[in-house]
Order: sequence, then C-alpha cells, then structure tokens
Amino acid sequence: MTQIKRLVLDVLKPHNPSIIELSRKLSVLEGVLGVNCALDEVDQETESVKITIQGTDIDYNKVEDVIRESGAAVHSIDSVSTGKVLVEEVKTPQDL
Repeated sequence: MTQIKRLVLDVLKPHNPSIIELSRKLSVLEGVLGVNCALDEVDQETESVKITIQGTDIDYNKVEDVIRESGAAVHSIDSVSTGKVLVEEVKTPQDL
C-alpha cells in the first residue's frame, strides 16, 4: 500500500486542548514531519480547525485516535496526497 504524504482535515474541537497542544500531539506521531493547525471559526463551545499534516508515511488511524482523545472529531478529509512524491494542485482555466 502506498504511503500518505499529506492530509488536510476539517476538525471540530472543544476550546481545550488548544491548537498548540493538539498540533504538538500530532507532530510526534511516527511518519509525521510537520503539522499546521489553523483556526477557522469559533463559537461559544467549539472551534473549527483546518489541520494539515505532512510526512513520509502518515497513519490516518493514529491521527484520528489523537484527535478523538483530544475530544475532537474529524468533520471531513478535505485533501489527501499519496505516492512517492507530493503533487501540488494545478489551477486550470475552469478554476478562475
């Protein structure tokens, strides 16, 4: 099976843990090289966060376990990159 190189997740989480704590927990997983957590929306009890994880061989199940253990939930997998190299999205005339 081919390795996951990048995941982009839409996550709904409580205010605690902070995105700093959550990103640190994710960044120490085997196969993860870096994590970016960006706050998208805040309401009275929760936060919507866009999480981008990049690595050499990301185990989605372990990522999901850390997110769940933090009291959060994955709303959607917005993007996934697999294979030997990362392929960046290319804009086409239809995207303009």
